[in-house]
Amino acid sequence: MNECTPVLNTGLRGIQVASSKICDVLGKQGKLIYRGYSIEGLAEKASFEEICFLLLYERLPQKKELADFDQSLKNKRRVPENLFAFLRSLPQDTNPMDVLQMATPLLMQTDANAGKEGMENTLFSAENLIAGMATLTAAWDRIRNNKDPIPPDNSLNHAANFLYMLNGKKPDKETAHFFDTCLVLHAEHSFNASTFTARQVASTKAHIYASISAAIGSLSGALHGGANVRVMEMLKEIGSIDKIDGYIKDILDKGGLIMGLGHAVYQTDDPRAIILAPMSKRMGELAGDTLWYELSKELEIRGKKAFMERKQREIFCNVDFYSASLFYSMGITTDLFSPLFAMSRVSGWTAHVIEEQFAMAAPEPSLYRPGAAYVGDYCGPDECVYTEIDKR
Repeated sequence: MNECTPVLNTGLRGIQVASSKICDVLGKQGKLIYRGYSIEGLAEKASFEEICFLLLYERLPQKKELADFDQSLKNKRRVPENLFAFLRSLPQDTNPMDVLQMATPLLMQTDANAGKEGMENTLFSAENLIAGMATLTAAWDRIRNNKDPIPPDNSLNHAANFLYMLNGKKPDKETAHFFDTCLVLHAEHSFNASTFTARQVASTKAHIYASISAAIGSLSGALHGGANVRVMEMLKEIGSIDKIDGYIKDILDKGGLIMGLGHAVYQTDDPRAIILAPMSKRMGELAGDTLWYELSKELEIRGKKAFMERKQREIFCNVDFYSASLFYSMGITTDLFSPLFAMSRVSGWTAHVIEEQFAMAAPEPSLYRPGAAYVGDYCGPDECVYTEIDKR
């Protein structure tokens, strides 16, 4: 039997597996595009609700359309009481991402057409997921802290309402705007690990709730959605600006990583990081503590310099580098960072599920089924012969 040559495991980097009209990431230029629109323009002017409409319906909404879409999301914010009962049944130290992955499929009970075929049914489910996942995330944080969930306030937009459900008070205008912008920036990023997971599951014709639950599982990994958590842990470990140089030397001597620096695609600073940095600074000022921004900024400068001296090549900021200090300055606990990512990225995930199952499928979705180079053992010239257990 012929032996197979091992295939280098590159995580599919550089391999195009499908066509998409949703998002483009131009790594060399440092550009991020949502359906033809640059992230800079969208982050400056668009609300998260507009971004959700753009991703799901393939264009920016008219004024009346946006109002109707916003109301549709608001109508879907409330979740059944039995979902809260389920959350109360869980150990309070359960990881919030695990809770979100367990609870998200249960949103199907508020969706009479869940699992039924058709674009209209799937779009309804997408909206249900966008609205419901925010409610679940806020509710779990309160329940694990022995507090009752707070009903949504439909006078508030999606971002402000989440902060209200989380903290029990309406956020100030500037904080609400910053959080809304964060949701815009995290909404979509082409075929990243979690999005690919959602599309792979969707390619089997599984319903959208199954696809999104799988995507949440993918995002829960430390190398994906957990990266901003590790950035904040790093900042806390450093603690003060005078310890930055020692930290950098120690981590590079050990062959480790400076979290938040480096990206699989961008060959310049992540455009989202550029937008987040001044927001982190301002949020620190509003909170009365700019340490986390100042640490981040100095670490960026000194980390890039040290990396160039050691490796003779540049390294760049990714989205996690400044989102960590920004969320932390908002008073959001560190282990909620990844659920916040999921709350935003569900808009992109659902758009990809719809594209996989309807828009780009001709005539039907093509089931993802990559091959693998078998490099296991053979016994002699042919396959191994089974030996009964008493004779082994």
